[in-house]
Amino acid sequence: MKTFEYGTATAVDDAVARLAQDEHAMVLGGGTNLVDLMKLGVASPSTLIDVTRLPLHDIEIVDDGSLRIGAAVTNSDLAVHPVVRQRYPVLSRAVLSGASGQLRNMATTGGNLFQRTRCVYFMDSSKPCNKREPGSGCPAREGENRNLAILGASQACVATHPSDMAVALSALDARIVVHGVDGERVLAIDDFYRLPGDEPERDNTVARTEIVTAIEIPKPADTAVSTYRKVRDRQSYAFAIASVAAVLDVEDGIVRGVSIALGGVAHKPWRAHTAEHALLGTAADEASFRRAMALELDSAEPLRDNAFKIPLVTNLVARTLVELVESSATKEMGDRA
Repeated sequence: MKTFEYGTATAVDDAVARLAQDEHAMVLGGGTNLVDLMKLGVASPSTLIDVTRLPLHDIEIVDDGSLRIGAAVTNSDLAVHPVVRQRYPVLSRAVLSGASGQLRNMATTGGNLFQRTRCVYFMDSSKPCNKREPGSGCPAREGENRNLAILGASQACVATHPSDMAVALSALDARIVVHGVDGERVLAIDDFYRLPGDEPERDNTVARTEIVTAIEIPKPADTAVSTYRKVRDRQSYAFAIASVAAVLDVEDGIVRGVSIALGGVAHKPWRAHTAEHALLGTAADEASFRRAMALELDSAEPLRDNAFKIPLVTNLVARTLVELVESSATKEMGDRA
């Protein structure tokens, strides 16, 4: 690990100003990903700006009924918060599936958004990698690619985004609040993340001198149900081979609203807009779910070793939505009782 300076930000504007003064400075939250990258030589900041003491630790319901989560809220506190568990079980379950309890105690909500890929070529500084060193090549296309992207990839990069939390936030239409030298702006989560294109080194659209201060999640429909399911090589502490975050609203056996986000298949959380559009107004049954996912995955471009993800994702989403239909029926019966 290279030597670096360390400082503690006293205010959001102070953190932003420090980033503007040093082009090689980086923000430090829980450090559960960044410190590992520094040890591997993948990240080499000149200065770490600790933002964990900023007043960004609150979770609150705001006037329009949406939930506002401070960027410094730990993953553990987020997962067990009563409003999150009641209104947004998909988010609670996603966070709890993401890491060990010790890591969740350290990791911050804002920092979780900025996780870097676990592609083995990115993590190994002795190997070429366009994401780590633009223009050096992408050996993953012909090399170890079992766990890599089948959607939205490019010739420059086939890496996948590792966050479970971000997949749930995508299904919930979350908004990301960022603060920079020009003040505050709000990004839809689909606009926050980006696909690799010919600039795979850029995971998101946040400027280097901006920091995330909060995440906002709209209030869900009272009749909606949601969940998160993850397929991985071992039961605990493993990144997703594929995952799904789903929010479903069913009335009289018909899909009235649906959100589907996929993890482990793309450079960013993949919102399945094609499948969602196909499902609206259709019967809430497994056959409809499978047809919709066939349309969604029609554009998939699997690599040599990951074509299995196409049937895997289809089965995963179909089964998850079937379970949500059953959960919706149970909830409706309970509301009528």
